Amino acid sequence: MGKIVAIIGRPNVGKSTLFNRITESRDAIVDEMAGVTRDRHYGKGEWCGKEFTIIDTGGYAVGSEDEFEEEIRNQVLIAMDEADILLFVVDVTMGLTDLDEIVAGLVRKSRKPVFLVVNKVDNHDRQHDAAEFYSLGLGDLYCISSINGSGTGDLLDALTEHIPAEAENEENLDNDVPRIAVVGRPNVGKSSFVNALLGKERNIVTPIAGTTRDTIHTRYRAFGHDFYLVDTAGLRKKGKVRDDVEFYSVMRTVKAIEHCDVCILMIDAKDGVEAQDMNILWLALKNNRGVVIVVNKWDTIEKDTHTTKKFEEAILNKIAPFRDVPIIFTSVTEKQRLLKAIETAVQVHENRKRAIPTRQLNDVMLPIIENYPPPAVKGKYLKIKYVTQIKLAYPAFAFFCNLPQYFREPYRRFLENKLREHFDFKGVPITIFFRQK
Repeated sequence: MGKIVAIIGRPNVGKSTLFNRITESRDAIVDEMAGVTRDRHYGKGEWCGKEFTIIDTGGYAVGSEDEFEEEIRNQVLIAMDEADILLFVVDVTMGLTDLDEIVAGLVRKSRKPVFLVVNKVDNHDRQHDAAEFYSLGLGDLYCISSINGSGTGDLLDALTEHIPAEAENEENLDNDVPRIAVVGRPNVGKSSFVNALLGKERNIVTPIAGTTRDTIHTRYRAFGHDFYLVDTAGLRKKGKVRDDVEFYSVMRTVKAIEHCDVCILMIDAKDGVEAQDMNILWLALKNNRGVVIVVNKWDTIEKDTHTTKKFEEAILNKIAPFRDVPIIFTSVTEKQRLLKAIETAVQVHENRKRAIPTRQLNDVMLPIIENYPPPAVKGKYLKIKYVTQIKLAYPAFAFFCNLPQYFREPYRRFLENKLREHFDFKGVPITIFFRQK
């Protein structure tokens, strides 16, 4: 599982710039997808082959100094509660401030790995000025300039030492049993859905805590199903954290996505797909998780014969280009189609594990490629000789070819569509690599 890294600090120290630097330098933010706003609070980072989820706690505080203080305190408490590693950012041009002292006080109690990042250090004098931050007693300083990127490499080198390689990081859970997380914005009915599933059943074993402190996996065995339900719907008390529900739910969602095989993304029938839903979907796809979209509160919508079809089409258009995803219309209060949602999620898990024999893959794909060859680039003809599936936890395919660097996105999408047409990968992102023959 990837680790969660939170960027904390008072306003205007350059947290968001650092966030953009870390995610964009890894090409993590995919802007083609609708609703992926520039000011999102979380993204994917990757350095030296290790991946992590990074969260920007910025952009909230408004009003007076007191409000700042209260708001930042809440942000830091949430980050300390949910994140695995903290990046505490300060601003060398402003020097050490009272708010920095407050954040440092909270951080010292956290016992989490903390990196003290001194931002805006872009000349020799400022390097000298940065020394005053040693007085916070948080160990080494990482002097960077997030605008031009200097120093960020050293920071990421140190950061990734705390992130185990994928293999060391597996959980001691039964890996053949699917892990399903119910995710979505606050108040779409996640808790009711989880309670409806767990409430009446007596044959559920005790919750098992995963390797991270507080992602709870509950084993569900009923109606012929057997899977872990990954706790996301507020099953754990919020402790010290008070009202920052929206931000807290983002942290919780990120954690749930990191720990599951399939996400049930719940949306509210009255609201349709909103920007936050797109962010959650984006993160699930980026993590190569299976996705089922569940439209809850369907009983509250006035319907005619075409309502479902129109609603489905509207969702698929919004989430394009990833349109091969199951959509289930439910009502938790009326207990409508809840089992259908679960059955679909289990089926998506099967699709995610699907392995296609190399011979069958070539028999299907090579004639298609022959009939629709990739377009020539700069007078060079592109040829694909052979295709094979790579052994990963999700569907990934290597197309062996003469000039991998010249293959463009439209052709990649064409190949993906053909794979989906001939093999059932509904609800699962497919990764395609072009490799030198």
